[in-house]
Amino acid sequence: MKEDSCLHAALICLGMLCYSHALSTEKLNHLRPSLHGHHEKGKEGQVLHRSKRGWVWNQFFVIEEYTGPDPVLVGRLHSDIDSGDGNIKYILSGEGAGIIFVIDDKSGNIHATKTLDREERAQYTLTAQAVDRNTNRPLEPPSEFIVKVQDINDNPPEFLHENYHANVPERSNVGTSVIQVTASDADDPTYGNSAKLVYSILEGQPYFSVEAQTGIIRTALPNMDREAKEEYHVVIQAKDMGGHMGGLSGTTKVTITLTDVNDNPPKFPQSVYQMSISEASIPGEEVGRLKAKDPDIGENGLVTYSIIDGDGVEMFEITTDYETQEGVVKLKKLLDFETKKSYSLKVEAANVHIDPKFISNGPFKDTVTVKVAVEDADEPPIFLAPNYILEVQENAAAGAVVGRVHAKDPDAANSAIRYSIDRHTDLERYFSINPEDGYIKTIKTLDREEIAWHNISVFATEVHNRHQEAKVPVAIKVLDVNDNAPKFASTYEAFICENTQSNQPFITITADDKDDAANGPRFIFSLPPEIIHNPNFTLRDNRDNTVSILVRRGGFSRQKQDLYLLPIVISDGGVPPMSSTNTLTIRVCGCDSNGSLLSCNAEAYILNAGLSTGALIAILACIVILLVIVVLFVTLKRQKKEPLIVFEEEDVRENIITYDDEGGGEEDTEAFDIATLQNPDGINGFIPRKDIKPEYQYMPRPGLRPAPNSVDVDDFINTRIQEADNDPTAPPYDSIQIYGYEGRGSVAGSLSSLESATTDSDLDYDYLQNWGPRFKKLADLYGSKDTFDDDS
Repeated sequence: MKEDSCLHAALICLGMLCYSHALSTEKLNHLRPSLHGHHEKGKEGQVLHRSKRGWVWNQFFVIEEYTGPDPVLVGRLHSDIDSGDGNIKYILSGEGAGIIFVIDDKSGNIHATKTLDREERAQYTLTAQAVDRNTNRPLEPPSEFIVKVQDINDNPPEFLHENYHANVPERSNVGTSVIQVTASDADDPTYGNSAKLVYSILEGQPYFSVEAQTGIIRTALPNMDREAKEEYHVVIQAKDMGGHMGGLSGTTKVTITLTDVNDNPPKFPQSVYQMSISEASIPGEEVGRLKAKDPDIGENGLVTYSIIDGDGVEMFEITTDYETQEGVVKLKKLLDFETKKSYSLKVEAANVHIDPKFISNGPFKDTVTVKVAVEDADEPPIFLAPNYILEVQENAAAGAVVGRVHAKDPDAANSAIRYSIDRHTDLERYFSINPEDGYIKTIKTLDREEIAWHNISVFATEVHNRHQEAKVPVAIKVLDVNDNAPKFASTYEAFICENTQSNQPFITITADDKDDAANGPRFIFSLPPEIIHNPNFTLRDNRDNTVSILVRRGGFSRQKQDLYLLPIVISDGGVPPMSSTNTLTIRVCGCDSNGSLLSCNAEAYILNAGLSTGALIAILACIVILLVIVVLFVTLKRQKKEPLIVFEEEDVRENIITYDDEGGGEEDTEAFDIATLQNPDGINGFIPRKDIKPEYQYMPRPGLRPAPNSVDVDDFINTRIQEADNDPTAPPYDSIQIYGYEGRGSVAGSLSSLESATTDSDLDYDYLQNWGPRFKKLADLYGSKDTFDDDS
């Protein structure tokens, strides 16, 4: 915040200086004579002309990024012949005239109307001229002058990269150069210190330093150890104004990695290693592993192992596994447990590459004692290799030898071994194995493009003890034979314009070969010999396994031929080479002026050219007939009317009501109005005719669902019950009339039990007493009359 305030103050001061310079320039220009000598009148009225120039234009200055409320006064033009009467007009032309720089044509004051940026443009060349205001006649020759944009420190330094990465060897001397970082400043390097940069280090001390003027980063501490710390993050700052207060700054990050040197000898983590091996082991079998640790990496950490002493020198050997940096102790000769039960070895581990600079840190080697115990055990057969990788060419005839696996019985009996293939790993039965000698052969012809690798497992079983069994993985690689010709990588279909130009490529073709890379690319594209001089198309081999198809001529026509079939021969680089002929379909299309496809259909031209008048009349007649049929169908549909009253035999609702009605005889006419069910609209007291328009429409009560003309009777009754229940003007006994009144005159009489207490009954219920205990309750209810009479 403090730097911003200082910068703001500096800009204000610099602007005031430039403004005062402009005023002084204005006064100087005002005091200077005109471009040419002014006119003087002689005694007799003769006009004399001076040949001496009145004044010379100097360059004006205007400060960049000025944001004041008023336009900046750049300078003032004034001619000696200007008497102040307003007859002289000043004209300004050139770069930015009228847009950036404007002139008062009366006073000659030049102002800058826009904020200028020196980094976009450093100066402007303008031309000034004084002319007569009335006649526009030049009074002086035009003269050029320069308006130079004066720089301010408004651009911070910027580094070429936001992040740098560098390496330096560990243990480097102090002052070793690591990397040079460079920053640039867009400000004017020739004016002040706005572009004078000073570099400093913000993060990374005390390990590194930077040169203030060059930006070169150097090591600052001796003996930096990669094994202790490998990576350092350094932040470098570039500050303008010579690094003084108020300058702008930029930073960059530098990641410095210490590279390894061989400054550490190998060391065994223990002094003695214990190993054991069965007496049945065969030469070449691994006894055990040991590893000397070296914190160095790469070639500096490579270790080689050797047996330098011990009673087992003749029986064992040691090799180096360079992937794991381990020493592998292996058996050299057969062992006999009864003869010797243990061996002792002295193993040395030494660096492969030694740096003479650090030889004083040596010796770069270490030794360890390895004790090997011989065990007596009955073991299964052992394969001579932990896994086998065999090869066979594809397309080889059935019965071709692939390779051999070999196993031995480590026991003293040395039982015979029989070999077999695990058929779970060879379901398709591609291979067979000789059970006596372990030779693997093919059963079928192999295709590398179908299966490139076959992974099977082979069993080795002792003949006299089938429980002693060993298993080994066998990977069989199918070697490629050039038996596949290259083809198009996909189905190609090309389009060309009728107005296409000659020698223009319009499609690029790529090829694909199922064979291995050795028998595939590079592809060679060509035309068949019979059309090698094709007048329409030609090929251009791009030598990257692609080919471009070019138009040999221009002026194609869809009417003459809209489809071309171009055969292309593709050959591979195998031995012997394979080739195939592929056909490219090329369609001729109509295009606009920009080359965009419009239509590739040739029938459009044929239809317009060959359609006769009779065919057009027939098509129009068919259309008119179809329209007439549609109109008649719609008219008949509208005139069709529904019958006014539904016939009784077709009224399903009446049948439903008839079956549900309990019946009260002929006098039961108040139970239900069937006519209402046949025409639900009559419930509201009016029955609109179907053949006339009703005068008004019945509006259902709000909240109730209207019943349509054709609905289920159950829904209709439920709707009417809801209307009756919600109608405050209806009597509350309307439904009782339906279920309570059964009518008079019924032959069966009343089935209701509501009047049973007051109506005499002639029925005798004494027989209920004989029906048993299940009907005792019923007999008590209906047999109580006799009991009552007896009591009275």
